[in-house]
Amino acid sequence: MEHVVIAGGGPTGLWLAAELRLAGTPVTVLEVLHERAPHSKALTLHPRTLEILAFRGVAEPFLAEGRRIPSGHFGGLDERMDFGALDTPYPFTLALPQARTEELLEAHAVASGAAVRRGHRVTGLAQDTDGVSVAVAGPDGPYTLRAAYVVGCDGTRSTVREAAGIAFPGTDATTWGWLGDVVLDAPPEGAVYAASGPAGGVMVVPMPDGVHRIVGGDPDSNGPDHPGELTLDALRAKVTRIAGTDFGMRDPRWLSRFGNATRQAAAYREGRVLLAGDAAHMHYPAGGVGLNVGLQDATNLGWKLAATLAGTAPDGLLDSYHAERHPVGADLLLSTRAQTALMNARSPEGQDLRTLLSGLIATVPAFSRSLAERLSALAVAYPPASPAHPLTGHRAPNLELAGGSDLFTALRPGRYVLVDFTGTPAPTQVPGADVYAAPRPDGRPAWSTVRTALIRPDGHVARASDEADTDGPALRADGATFETSPRP
Repeated sequence: MEHVVIAGGGPTGLWLAAELRLAGTPVTVLEVLHERAPHSKALTLHPRTLEILAFRGVAEPFLAEGRRIPSGHFGGLDERMDFGALDTPYPFTLALPQARTEELLEAHAVASGAAVRRGHRVTGLAQDTDGVSVAVAGPDGPYTLRAAYVVGCDGTRSTVREAAGIAFPGTDATTWGWLGDVVLDAPPEGAVYAASGPAGGVMVVPMPDGVHRIVGGDPDSNGPDHPGELTLDALRAKVTRIAGTDFGMRDPRWLSRFGNATRQAAAYREGRVLLAGDAAHMHYPAGGVGLNVGLQDATNLGWKLAATLAGTAPDGLLDSYHAERHPVGADLLLSTRAQTALMNARSPEGQDLRTLLSGLIATVPAFSRSLAERLSALAVAYPPASPAHPLTGHRAPNLELAGGSDLFTALRPGRYVLVDFTGTPAPTQVPGADVYAAPRPDGRPAWSTVRTALIRPDGHVARASDEADTDGPALRADGATFETSPRP
């Protein structure tokens, strides 16, 4: 029996495979494509995704190749959010084509011991109390795998989701965006060019190999029906109408359209079947968040599923994947719908709304930062089920640890990390966790009174205690209970 079968070898499936292998869990990835798709739907890695890559020790190759953009847009508004104000080692978005991102993620998954089978398509499944039987069409014919769990990372048309009987409610497309990866003889200057108005909106972003991505929308693309295949002449006409120039576009590498159909799986878990990434949520690609949320789904799920298979998970840990990530997916859909509405606000009233919100981004730093934290996923928190310390469920920043290390480095093994700020000798051994002493955090008021904090393998606070908590509460790691270090 396979421990875990992952359907889909895109970014979400590959990252989940590596997360499972970090805990020693055997995993097989089944990907229908014989070779990686040459075109890149996604182009952006957000700060939280870069943090996740960092606390697994694999961020450097991405950072070395990607282009750092110190700002981000919300709904294509003229003023951009300043990511430099964010409390992260990565205060920027990273422009890197998805094809290269997948290549790096696959190398990481394979190096970790994951089996990746290309040209293998999941055609159905049947689960029982002991496992899941997975029907597969492979290059040499059909066969069946038996797995303890199956995870559908197989996109918006997920076979796994349908076979598990999980509903995918939502709305159909009412407007269509367009993109072209083209060569420009007269490209605009700067990291990102944007123009918008009643005629529509367009952005131009440099890509590797002398190619630029042009992406946008216009009133001609509204309606429930796909408006036909995009041609270079049609793209040139749209861009010229919006920007006043076609930038000398020629030699298209890829022309495509995409709609704003929006759906979310009713459940992220059905027995021994789970969903992550686009199989769990479908939306307009506003802000370039889709790939990022998929990797964040996988980071939340990986350690929980591994602990469940190892028999060390407390009751309900695997169910907490849906409880924590489904609301994040719902918020993602809310945000992308709101941005879609702003992108299509072409009436005089709509243009005034865009001007108003754009002005707030430029003149109200707190507003800009709130939007940036939301878009970058740094604001994601998992509210505890019962009263707890205010930090519980929140993302932990990259705290300084004693000896010149930091929290992200400490998280590389994929275990819990207990951080002790008391200055007294910390316990040297704690079941299920690695223990580190740390100086008091400077410049972070929410952490100023914390004495001990237990950080989950996904970088969120599991438990914390502060100076008002005189009894030193019990904390949990992988189902084991232990006490914080004693007070002096």
